[in-house]
Amino acid sequence: MNHNRVVCFDLEMCCWNENGVGTTGEIIEVGLAEIDLVSGEIVKRAQYYVKPEHDEVSLFCSQLTGITPRKIEKQGRPLAEVIKSMVKNFGGANKIYAAWGRDDRVLREECQAKGIDMPFNEFINLATLYRIQNRLKDKRIGHKAAQESKGIEWEGRQHSGYVDAYNLAKLALTML
Repeated sequence: MNHNRVVCFDLEMCCWNENGVGTTGEIIEVGLAEIDLVSGEIVKRAQYYVKPEHDEVSLFCSQLTGITPRKIEKQGRPLAEVIKSMVKNFGGANKIYAAWGRDDRVLREECQAKGIDMPFNEFINLATLYRIQNRLKDKRIGHKAAQESKGIEWEGRQHSGYVDAYNLAKLALTML
């Protein structure tokens, strides 16, 4: 296990908003940013688009994430291929992965449903860690608000897995 490196990741999923109720479906993007805890730097970034097997990218989802059906059609790959690329380029079970919230659970459930091995074993929920470190107890706080509360500027468009993973890596460097 490499305890000097943590891979921050963020998922974007197919999403809909009907009558004010939001629902999500299959993963359509995985953003990753690896940090080196010794140097205190972001050392690697990647973005993978995933072609959903059952869902479609809605207009609401495109407006929220910037991911269009055309982008998925042109650049998307099956989740199994994306997972292989993640493991090849970022390491699998020998790395610690981290997300804001329970993206590990979302990924695990979709991997299980599709017969794919989970790409990592060790996971840190940075939202929980942030609440503990800042004594917030039951109060929830979003990733962007948490980052801004630490004086770290948000860069880029929110709800892009690539951008969110990068920003999470910047925040994680102050927490780990």
